[in-house]
Amino acid sequence: MKLLTILFTTFILALLATKIFQGSWNFLFSGNLGMAVFIIFTGLSHFKFQKGMALMIPDFIPAKMFWVYFTGIIEIAAGIGLMIPSIRETTAILLIIFFVLVFLANINSSKKKVNIFKGDYTGPGMRYLYKERIPMQVILIVWTWYFGIYLN
Repeated sequence: MKLLTILFTTFILALLATKIFQGSWNFLFSGNLGMAVFIIFTGLSHFKFQKGMALMIPDFIPAKMFWVYFTGIIEIAAGIGLMIPSIRETTAILLIIFFVLVFLANINSSKKKVNIFKGDYTGPGMRYLYKERIPMQVILIVWTWYFGIYLN
């Protein structure tokens, strides 16, 4: 849930900034900026913690490092796409699909007790999935839908 701090902090700071500098609360911009910063941050982490990220991928999928880098680039592109009004809704739809697909890797990661930061099998296991990852995935999907599709 520490990652959600990035999402919420960016959202609150952007919301305050729009009120101060524009005179009104811009929820659409602030919500999408929050998710953009969050998803770009997580995309960049694919390049820092590539070994741990590769361990998350199910064994039957080949070329794990390719997928780690590819999904990192996808996340960075999605963050940029959320900030472009003409492609925001499409980006949000694709990002929600991406969140669902990535959740499958998180289930695998939890079963194998992957620690993405150390790149080994000393992670918290299934309790992380139930206590942190599932609630976070729900928040990310609802947030993306609300700010990227509903308010758009």
